[in-house]
Amino acid sequence: MYERILLPTDAAEGTEFAIDHAVAVADHAGADLHLLYVVDSDVYSSYSGDEYVHEFEGLEAALEQVGEEALESAAEAAAEAGVETTTVVRHGDPHEQILAYADEADVDLLVMGSKERSGEYRQLLGSVTDRVARLASRPVTIVKTPVDGEE
Repeated sequence: MYERILLPTDAAEGTEFAIDHAVAVADHAGADLHLLYVVDSDVYSSYSGDEYVHEFEGLEAALEQVGEEALESAAEAAAEAGVETTTVVRHGDPHEQILAYADEADVDLLVMGSKERSGEYRQLLGSVTDRVARLASRPVTIVKTPVDGEE
């Protein structure tokens, strides 16, 4: 049923549930697992910088490094289960890049993590996962992660 599964990761705490789920589904289906990290261009383009950082290079490179480490960790979990992975780092608006990559790689399923937050929090900030789920033209599985102190 699934040949290619996409797991976008944001390197946030609590992504282990989504990683575990994506690896298990890929293993069960015999699918390839695509791992994607998007460096949010809004983060480094809005950074004013300082005299020690030439334009945005320092922050952008730091965000890329965080992404590479997150992808490496997810790829290691997949390798332990015998699941083949493709890792990709992109720059831009996260939900737009996730949807574009899903189309380009012709994935059959997106697996995304989401923290269980109150409705008020979501109304104020929204989430990349919500946007992707609303706009995707392919199935999206959302794996919830409890947030300490919120029930």
